[in-house]
Amino acid sequence: MYKITNRLQAFNFEGGLYDVFQKALELEAQGKKIIHMEIGKPDFDSPVAAKEEVKDALDKGIVHYTPMAGIPELRQAIAGKVKRDNGIDADPKSEIMVTAGACEAISAIMLTLLNPGDEILIPSPFFPAYSEQAIIVGANLVPVPLRMENEFRLQVEDIEERITPRTKILLINTPNNPTGAILELDDLQKIAKLAQERDLIVISDECYDEFVFEGKHISIATLPGMKERTITINSASKAFSMTGWRVAYAIGPSPIIKYATKVHQNLSTCATSFAQVGAVEAYNNGKEFTKGMVSEFKRRRELICDYLSQMKGIEFVVPKGAFYVFPSIKNLCMDEMNFCNYILEEAGVAIVPGNSFGEYGKGFVRMCYACSYEQIEEAMQKMKAAIEKL
Repeated sequence: MYKITNRLQAFNFEGGLYDVFQKALELEAQGKKIIHMEIGKPDFDSPVAAKEEVKDALDKGIVHYTPMAGIPELRQAIAGKVKRDNGIDADPKSEIMVTAGACEAISAIMLTLLNPGDEILIPSPFFPAYSEQAIIVGANLVPVPLRMENEFRLQVEDIEERITPRTKILLINTPNNPTGAILELDDLQKIAKLAQERDLIVISDECYDEFVFEGKHISIATLPGMKERTITINSASKAFSMTGWRVAYAIGPSPIIKYATKVHQNLSTCATSFAQVGAVEAYNNGKEFTKGMVSEFKRRRELICDYLSQMKGIEFVVPKGAFYVFPSIKNLCMDEMNFCNYILEEAGVAIVPGNSFGEYGKGFVRMCYACSYEQIEEAMQKMKAAIEKL
């Protein structure tokens, strides 16, 4: 009676993050204590002042459609944020689009720029939504390997050898989910040079730009010749612990944003009106909130890395950003899913198999340290004991 489109047959419904999450919930329902290190969401509340602005907006009846690209006050606040923190000059009237989350922003950009059969280069391991968004668009995702021996930093030589006449876009993600790696100035300069030489558009996912523990975050759009070929994606979700608010943005050349906003209009019409009002407050006055949260995440990173360094058979790179660590379990002679199931059942710790993040994630697992310091310590003690049993 019905037939799903051919391209959607490529969706993977098994063996990923949500399988682990579902099994963890089932074990919890049976009474087993589970420490969740699989889902990437901060455990902090959203800024109080932002929530108060939302309450006030609701009381004032700000519950209807907004301009498709976002309320002017929010676009102005975002322009101020990216100028202040990232060094990006953006016209709030024509170069900024507010969306219902970063996933929608990336989807809108892909739908705007990619024809079926076009190729998009994406460093692997990668955030799984990238692959699914490319499938929806009908584009071909070409993975570019990130290697542990290079601290998971993208190598320009690996990009270059995968470019074909059908390559249109290079997507970069710094700090990176799932590895926690950051691209440094030298990396970005080489990537920028290649993008200009080979006429590539760059989508730069910078949702973790505030979560940098060593060095500093650099936006590739600020490099010479890159503003006109870069779309920068960011979100309130991580920086202000506002994952459920669904407020994000894309910044890019006005001709691209014009068409992407039309796509966004037909995907979600507009981001939620009262959430946008709260986001204005967060972007204008939430810097100290973010600094306090990031300081705590750095403390957690040091704890988890200290424990991992004591675990036999585990190799890892200390993450410089985001709130994930991506250790190798290759020396344990178990595949990723079996290892994650073992740790879940034996230690009560939910972590994610690395192959959920693309083919170059095989042999790794992702651990998210967005739970409390005390929970991380307990999880690491139990995980260490479980590995010793192997």
